Amino acid sequence: MQSADKVVELAQTRFSWPGAGASVVALPALSVTRGERVFLRGPSGSGKSTLLNLLAGVLPAPSGSLRVLGQDLSRMPGAARDRFRADHVGVIFQMFNLIPYLTVVENVCLPCRFSTARRARAQAGSDGVSGGARRLLADLDLADPALLRRPVTALSVGQQQRVAAARALIGAPELVLADEPTSALDADRRAGFLQLQFRQCEREGTTLLFASHESGLAPLFDRRVDLAERAAALAAAA
Repeated sequence: MQSADKVVELAQTRFSWPGAGASVVALPALSVTRGERVFLRGPSGSGKSTLLNLLAGVLPAPSGSLRVLGQDLSRMPGAARDRFRADHVGVIFQMFNLIPYLTVVENVCLPCRFSTARRARAQAGSDGVSGGARRLLADLDLADPALLRRPVTALSVGQQQRVAAARALIGAPELVLADEPTSALDADRRAGFLQLQFRQCEREGTTLLFASHESGLAPLFDRRVDLAERAAALAAAA
């Protein structure tokens, strides 16, 4: 039975691509509590993106135990995992995954089209979902009305990254998974971006798992988890 304050609980968790042999993800244990900000560290190839995709239910369940918000994702079919992600998890994908033919605001509002729970939370303000999207974008220095009406393909890479962050945060999901979300931002915007994420997560009690190879960011978080070290520990115990 999972404790009520546990958002993520993993035990003896391994994931390998079919035919690849070696595990991409190998974790003896990982527990993350509600509202915690955790920095996932590791070089390229250490399984950061794969782990986030497992926690989001994008990938099929690995061997071992993987529970998110009390739900055993290994027992969910793909459609159920998609619904769970839409209602409870915001994801900042490394490649952004923005919809090229939608405007900036439409991209940010997209999770609320798939989740009544996210839509209800986003509509709590007097100006509705689109107003909430505009507030998030303004906090990320994307307030120009003309810019917000553009298709996202007309934005710079750094601007697209901030749109992806606003989309993940809208509707106050319980868990936000961020995959290298500062890689295209300069130092000033990186600091502002992180402060926005922290403020939003603190306000809503949201848990943040932030994967990056930028070790200098780690002191800003409550805790650091080194995926390479955890994989080595699991291999040694085998």
